[in-house]
Amino acid sequence: MRVSKRVASVAAGLAVTVVAGAGLSGCAPVQSGPAATGADQQTGQLRVWLFDEVNRGPKEAVVKEAVTEFEKAHQGVTVDVQYIQVQTRAERFKAAFSDPKSAPDVAEFGNTDLAGYVAGGGFAELDLGSWAEGKDLLPSVLDTAKVDGKTYGVPWYVGIRALYYRTDVFAELGLKPPTTLDEIAPLARQIRAAKPDLLGISAGGKYTYGALPFVWANGGDIARKDGDKYVSAIETAEAKNGLRQYTELIADDICPPAQCAANGGDASVEAFRAGKAAMTIGGDFNRKSVDASTAAGKYGIVPLPGKTAGSVAPAFAGGNLLGVLKGTERKTLANDFLKLLGGKQYQRKMFDAMGNMPVFSDVQADVAKSTPAVEPFIKTLEAGTKFVPVTPNWAKVDAQGVLPNLLQEVAAGGSDLDAAAKKAADAMNAAFAS
Repeated sequence: MRVSKRVASVAAGLAVTVVAGAGLSGCAPVQSGPAATGADQQTGQLRVWLFDEVNRGPKEAVVKEAVTEFEKAHQGVTVDVQYIQVQTRAERFKAAFSDPKSAPDVAEFGNTDLAGYVAGGGFAELDLGSWAEGKDLLPSVLDTAKVDGKTYGVPWYVGIRALYYRTDVFAELGLKPPTTLDEIAPLARQIRAAKPDLLGISAGGKYTYGALPFVWANGGDIARKDGDKYVSAIETAEAKNGLRQYTELIADDICPPAQCAANGGDASVEAFRAGKAAMTIGGDFNRKSVDASTAAGKYGIVPLPGKTAGSVAPAFAGGNLLGVLKGTERKTLANDFLKLLGGKQYQRKMFDAMGNMPVFSDVQADVAKSTPAVEPFIKTLEAGTKFVPVTPNWAKVDAQGVLPNLLQEVAAGGSDLDAAAKKAADAMNAAFAS
């Protein structure tokens, strides 16, 4: 699930993330969910839960348009939309799964929460085979809506991060954007030496979804499947190479720990928006806010490079899904509304209103033509993305802050990377085994 300032002032991403970004933390899995009733009423009230936003107006206007269209096409049906707070979603969904009378029929939720919600029996499996628009869903994004090969949501948008840089600073110093991950730290160091009032790159000790591309590009991973469970992979040599490369950025000659170690994704991007950083890793969902900042008209975006020139570091595929609650008594109506609001027409409207990246290949191509600034994010998506382990136990890892704690211990506390990675691996394995 991606994180942005307009969704909530929580760490993402992130993201995840976060989100996001860093990422919205997954909630603990629910132990029991509602049983499917078998009823399929064709009239009455359809209840919908969507996430609230700091600036809800544009989102609400698009949703109201969809509701009006749906109600006109379904006589005797009304749609009641409630906007719920992201921070309290765990409690709200837990109560809904336990009591169908308080539950919505359709809901928005984060893709990092999916495994826990499915384990709790909260969402119904979806059959998208007969949905004509479904064939154009990007497979890599649709995978974030699956558990054990079964689909439980329609991706409503995807959040992808790339490298923002100040074009005026780069031009003044005669610099070009980095073409490999190895070039980022020396480049950032050079900028800060020339302009001590600027952070070479705005990084963050809590910016998990900013750090993970470094891990993945170095051939590492968060965890690996071992039988029917996951085990940590964060202590492998490849993963530690990526962690070392990222934490190198949080240093006095690039992004001082006193300023940067406690930052998540929002704070990292905010430093760039405020004109205090020459580079940052930001999401497609941050673009509109940057355009409304002191950096407006003075920045460019490129995919975060990989280990070799021309390659792209794998990004976390954050985003939100729309799903149908398992206990709904209006299954057909719920599926129809989900496909309307989550379909091509309204995903394009949500992009125009909120900047949300659509998940249909043809709609993405259209928005790239109309808004060239999204092209680096689409290239990043096309290059291949990664995701968190699809297990309800990931919520425990996330809730404990295992990865941000690891980053901070190294960046701010000066801890040995090997020891910190071993500590994180032990915590992850305990969560995965529980």
